[in-house]
Amino acid sequence: MTITRLTNAGWGFDSMCFVCEDANTLGMRIPFFHDDERNVVTAEFSLSEAFSGAPAIAHGGALMAVCDEAMSWATIAVAQSFALTQSHTHRFLRPVRLGRPSPVGARLRVRFGGRRPTGLITALHHSTVA
Repeated sequence: MTITRLTNAGWGFDSMCFVCEDANTLGMRIPFFHDDERNVVTAEFSLSEAFSGAPAIAHGGALMAVCDEAMSWATIAVAQSFALTQSHTHRFLRPVRLGRPSPVGARLRVRFGGRRPTGLITALHHSTVA
């Protein structure tokens, strides 16, 4: 099993990705990793008050950005293809608290004759959040 940190280096252009780029001081700066044995992309993140919606709770748009990034990295790491988002559907089952670590994961699944990324944010007790 090999777990590799995913970076924007090597794409032939500079990136200031809001979610994953270390150089973006206004962004989330979340590192993503590819587990080649399970073919899954994962990260653990904790959001500050800068990404709040209601007091002490992460903004839904910020959580959607985290899912979007995980799904894009899954396409890049597994399918070896650069990816942009066409559409999103989210269902929030419970709030994500600010300042607490939460894992996110994404994988590609075959559906309707093509590969489509699916992303999942889970709480530390492994129940689904988004």
